[in-house]
Amino acid sequence: MGKRLKWWALVASLAAALLLGGFGCGELGKVDQGRVIAFDKVKETVTFIRDVKHDAANPDYSGAPVTFALPKDPAERGEDPKAGLRMKLDTKTREIVIYDMLTRGMAKINYTLIDQKENVGKTSPLVEGKKFPIVDKDKKAITVYSGRQKLLVTFSVPEEYLSLPANTWEAGDEVRIYYKEPGKMARFMNISKTDIFKK
Repeated sequence: MGKRLKWWALVASLAAALLLGGFGCGELGKVDQGRVIAFDKVKETVTFIRDVKHDAANPDYSGAPVTFALPKDPAERGEDPKAGLRMKLDTKTREIVIYDMLTRGMAKINYTLIDQKENVGKTSPLVEGKKFPIVDKDKKAITVYSGRQKLLVTFSVPEEYLSLPANTWEAGDEVRIYYKEPGKMARFMNISKTDIFKK
């Protein structure tokens, strides 16, 4: 957690330094962070749900979706993001929060726990080399992995949810952007793909 907070502070200070030193007396830009729900590779646009807390260690992805065009300069772009609709996995209340593309809002889904394993790292044989989520319609079971929480959870949901796309249960990449104009990124960082901040 300490590294994450230091990283956020570093990014913020670097952004400020670049703004003041690299852009002269122009208008200062803004830094924003969110979880990706859609990525259009052809149009080069990213849509994400804002982190309303602006807290890299304890994000709250419940803000309104926003769409930005990626920077034209490849040097200002991180790796292409993976999209997903899972915003929160709460094992205490046994609830998953997803972004519903039809209603354009958050939906809370209560699940029935089948199995849960904690402290599961990314290199664990339980998850390494496997693609999540795993949806088993015959057993009416869904298995998700959260690298941030180090949780491997298998659960069942009401049958009507089993027909939803697989990425409903997947967490999209966490991204951080710097922009001066609404809808146009000046810099794009896929923090889920960095070595020091894995989701």
